[in-house]
Amino acid sequence: MPEVEIMIGGRGFQVVCQAGEEHFLHSAAKMLDQEAQPILAQMGRLPEGRMLLMAGLMLADKTAAVEDELRLLQARVAELEARPVPEPLRIEVPVIPPQVGETLAEIAARAEALAQKVEERLA
Repeated sequence: MPEVEIMIGGRGFQVVCQAGEEHFLHSAAKMLDQEAQPILAQMGRLPEGRMLLMAGLMLADKTAAVEDELRLLQARVAELEARPVPEPLRIEVPVIPPQVGETLAEIAARAEALAQKVEERLA
């Protein structure tokens, strides 16, 4: 098992962890150190046990707030998922009267006849 040195509140600690988990240990130690630094700045030098306790309590408070928010969001998701699926919107497209198609066909025939006359005059 690898032994890792971590820094919390300006103090070094030797900690043993599982192989491959060193990164997670450093990440957790960094979070704890970020809580310890403001405590030390406000209260000055503290015994290491008290510093770690205070920093741990601050992290626990933040974690509890995140867990509360997660529970609220999970309840909201469950509420939204429980809603019945709304009926699809029905859009009615007006039917094109048959005479429109006939008129378009007639216009196309006239255009072709005009094009043919132009080609004959040019030739």
